[in-house]
Amino acid sequence: MTKDEAGRLLHAYVDGELDSARSLELERHLAESPALRAACERLRDLSSAIREKADYYPAPASLTGRLRASVPAAPVESAPRLRWPQWLRPVAALAAVAVLVWIAASGVMRPSENERLAQEVLASHVRATLSNRLYDVASSDQHTVKPWLSSRLAFSPPVADLSASGFELLGARPDYVGGQPVAVLAYRRRHHLIDVFIWPTESQSAARTLTRDGFNIERFARNGMSFWLISDLNRNELNDLAALLADHSAAP
Repeated sequence: MTKDEAGRLLHAYVDGELDSARSLELERHLAESPALRAACERLRDLSSAIREKADYYPAPASLTGRLRASVPAAPVESAPRLRWPQWLRPVAALAAVAVLVWIAASGVMRPSENERLAQEVLASHVRATLSNRLYDVASSDQHTVKPWLSSRLAFSPPVADLSASGFELLGARPDYVGGQPVAVLAYRRRHHLIDVFIWPTESQSAARTLTRDGFNIERFARNGMSFWLISDLNRNELNDLAALLADHSAAP
């Protein structure tokens, strides 16, 4: 998707008319372009203003009935049975083989589970930033945030107040990543916002740093929980936060 195409698709994106694949592509452009983000915010404001202030006039029942009556019912026809000419049968067989090969190749070329999770975490972080919905509960008190999340999720995520180490806890929100509800802790380091996604896992994968569309991502698993951190904060400081969270989650 080019930048011009992204601009043309903003209306459909704001109205929720894009499929998930196109939405992810567009959100990557939004993450990279302040001008595109500003245009998106203007469209959101306009859409909200129309929904709140525009007058709506429902069609009379008599008009609805006349319109329905004016549309003729489509005739039901049985589908003709196809007969392959003798000379086309080898071609059809080759086409079937080609389709099977394509399906197999598509399976091999699909992104890995971690890549899909990285894209979903990135999209969620960008959406939260654009909509200014960084958290649903605003508090720096871990004893407030943890019970609030636990009452809304089927698990109790670890919550750490790390302000003494330079990472201010702003609050938290629930979200949906990888087909399951997750907890998101919002931190701030100077002017940089950091989202920490947490959900239960049976994996004990080693820590790994990724970079996607200008954002750094740190992931690790500890004590039955998967942690994914994302921010435009530099990699070293994001790694420092990951280490602090890992130590906190390992504490008895």
